[in-house]
Amino acid sequence: MDQTVSPRPDHAANSSHVAGPSSAVAAPNALLDAALDAHRSGDLDRADALYRDALAHNPSNADALHYYGVLHHQRGNARYAAHLMDDALAIFADDPACWSNRGLVAAALGQPDAAHAYYLRALRLQPAFADAHNNLGVLLQSQRLYDDAAHHYQSALDIDPSHIDAHLNLGTTLAKLERHDEALACYANALSLDPRSASAYFNAGNCFDDIGDADAAIVHFRRAIAIQPDFAEAHVNLGSVIGKRGDYAQAELHYRDALALKRSPTHLVCVGASLAAQGRVDDEEAFYRAALELDPGHADAHQNLAWALLRRGDYPEGWAAYAKRWRAQDYAHIAVAGVPEWHGESLDGKRLLLVGEQGFGDQLQFVRYASVLAERGAIVDVSVRAPLVELVATVPGVHRVFSGQPEGDAASQYDFWVSMMSVPSCVRTGLDTIPAALPYLSAQPDAVERWRERVTAVAPTQRKIGLVWAGSPTFGNDRYRSMPFDTLATLGDADATACFSLQKGAAGEPARLASAALKPHDFTADLHDFTDTAALIMNLDLVIAVDTGVAHLAAALGKPVWLMLPFNSDWRWLDGRSDSPWYPGMRVFRQTHLGDWTPVLADIRTILHTHDV
Repeated sequence: MDQTVSPRPDHAANSSHVAGPSSAVAAPNALLDAALDAHRSGDLDRADALYRDALAHNPSNADALHYYGVLHHQRGNARYAAHLMDDALAIFADDPACWSNRGLVAAALGQPDAAHAYYLRALRLQPAFADAHNNLGVLLQSQRLYDDAAHHYQSALDIDPSHIDAHLNLGTTLAKLERHDEALACYANALSLDPRSASAYFNAGNCFDDIGDADAAIVHFRRAIAIQPDFAEAHVNLGSVIGKRGDYAQAELHYRDALALKRSPTHLVCVGASLAAQGRVDDEEAFYRAALELDPGHADAHQNLAWALLRRGDYPEGWAAYAKRWRAQDYAHIAVAGVPEWHGESLDGKRLLLVGEQGFGDQLQFVRYASVLAERGAIVDVSVRAPLVELVATVPGVHRVFSGQPEGDAASQYDFWVSMMSVPSCVRTGLDTIPAALPYLSAQPDAVERWRERVTAVAPTQRKIGLVWAGSPTFGNDRYRSMPFDTLATLGDADATACFSLQKGAAGEPARLASAALKPHDFTADLHDFTDTAALIMNLDLVIAVDTGVAHLAAALGKPVWLMLPFNSDWRWLDGRSDSPWYPGMRVFRQTHLGDWTPVLADIRTILHTHDV
């Protein structure tokens, strides 16, 4: 299932270290002496003037050229810095600090291979050069060569145990390698050297967030902010941790703090997402559009804008925005190498691979487009997550279905590939053109018959209702999408009704221990995959579910579904509707206040008591 995205900036950018002017530099004249002193003290304007005077006096002074280049690098003028340092190295090629700094400039210019060569040259001249090891580590980490990066950070620390940047960078790299305890030890080492290191607290907060210790993450982000109140990324990540706990209003405050400090696309998207999560859907759109004004290609802004538009039924613009949701890394696990992505070209006689994306519910909802593509003349193969393969094979229009990526000759047979959730934009789906013929999934007849015997044995005459009350706890809005089993207890006294648990996982355990009025029959130990669940559902009269994959499964099988939605419901269910154009016959029950299921269950209970299913 999609969720409203509140991006968390990654760990703070690794700290490259400039080999700046030190007292060891041999100053051949008073002008360079004065320039170096001003540079060391941070008076860059005065240093700039003095370097120019020194070079006017002696244009071949390698130290003046080098450190004037450092100054321009620090001011963001990497091209001129490269020119100055190249002149310095042409005069004196045995200066390891200049080679290391030239590597920094090459990295800033997007020349990683050159930067790598410059760092190695510095290390050949001075093997015990901590800054060069650290800077090479930063470069390798940017290339996701985490083990190699960690080696160089450790080398820097072996040379200089007080190198704070190397401690921080090693911690960040170890966190990328999921060696979280070691990463936290690195941040503790950095804090022992500098107890007011906001970066160390920030990175430790990220690490605690990664391992699911929200309390510790919040403490560390707050300490980072206390030390450095203008630390925008710490405000954002604090908001994101708080938001994942369901306190979206508090998260909004921290996102707004970050936005006040730095008006960036990410911060604008975070504010908008927090508003959407609170159900304030009329307010969110302006923030996504503002983000796109700053960065027209911002993927999260396009995605969240798309959800806002689709939620209110603006499908033409919504699908167009949704088509721009991708970042390069999002393609990595679904794109088919060497095969063009389909954007609406003629499919007559073409072989196309339809690729599932996101959760089970998304794939169950959008696999219907296999039929649409087949009607356009395509031979449609489908790649989905493994538990769905057997079920998806029953969809009309599917030629073959498998899990994983085709490679080599298997990939070369396709003319196009396309993600399932990109098809609506390619075929211009509108509210009135949703392919909504039901059912488009089928259960195995022999399995249906086996389940009929078991269901009839425990409920021969009652109406039979399947229940799902919780989704995956890793889903961003699960706190509000799901409900405790006890919340369903009021449904237990409906006349002539037998309830069946369709709830897998730990969330189903309370139902197995229940002694209250609602104690559903529980066959979930025998539901090994979606085909088993489908066969059981075919023997039920109704499924009552929160927004999970089982709700999509039951609806796609053509069974009546009563869907219980939180106040901040997902975009696919539109705003304010009690039905769904995606699943004709589905009945939607919505919260009127975030977190309050009581009216929803009261409505369902009333209908169960007064109407036949």
